[in-house]
Amino acid sequence: MAVPLDRQAEILLKEIQSKLRKLEIENLFTGKYDKGPAIVSVFAGAGGQDAEDWAGMLYEMYVKFSEQRGWKTKIIHESFGDFQSRTGRHLIKDIALEIKGDYAYGYLKKEAGVHRLVRISPFSAEKKRHTSFALVEILPELSEIKEDEFKIPEEDLKIEFFRSSGPGGQNVNKVETAVRIVHTPTGLSASSQVERSQSQNRERVMNLLKAKLIKLMEESRIKELGQLRTKVKPEWGNQIRSYVLHPYKMVKDHRTGVETSRAEEVLEGDIDMFVESEV
Repeated sequence: MAVPLDRQAEILLKEIQSKLRKLEIENLFTGKYDKGPAIVSVFAGAGGQDAEDWAGMLYEMYVKFSEQRGWKTKIIHESFGDFQSRTGRHLIKDIALEIKGDYAYGYLKKEAGVHRLVRISPFSAEKKRHTSFALVEILPELSEIKEDEFKIPEEDLKIEFFRSSGPGGQNVNKVETAVRIVHTPTGLSASSQVERSQSQNRERVMNLLKAKLIKLMEESRIKELGQLRTKVKPEWGNQIRSYVLHPYKMVKDHRTGVETSRAEEVLEGDIDMFVESEV
């Protein structure tokens, strides 16, 4: 059956409006790293299985959002919980995702902060309502940084090697190719287990750690790395968004006031209204 001309015109108008809106938004991205890739990390908060399940849900939300835009995603590091969710999802303690696409960092940078979920716990035999928290960290990818441009003293680094692991703690590699590096003056750390060799993972981890340090220096308005001497902890007090699935459905951004009752669609990656409202 042919689509009526008025319906065709309506569809075309919406496509044009969408493209114009995209151009308008991207013209507002003037930050140093806005045009480039993003590293999205999700950390489960206190709350055991519910929090780890929530971290996995957020990870999937960002993957689906990226897929809708044609961006490429790649897991850099993942740490699994001891159990598997009743929903068929592996529980995640923390996970880092590389997202490559035009303006990926510009679109996602304001997603950083604490995300709160309220629902009936799938792990509660009594079907009790449970509140879970997860921390989202967004970093630009700074792979172009040269060693002589941003040098971290070796004595400030604690380097650990371990085996890449899969869901349930099973070891995927028998060789310790995964790398974790801690910047001891601040406590900031980064990990990678996605590359096949230890040297490749180490290079990726150093770039991630540099991105964290540079971002912290910019936020603290510090020009010298040596001035960062305070131990840094994830900012759990900065709650940016609530996702309520029971007793009603509502997703609300606490910074802009933008809200919707289409909670399931949001968790399926439809977060444009929240991302665009922050631009």
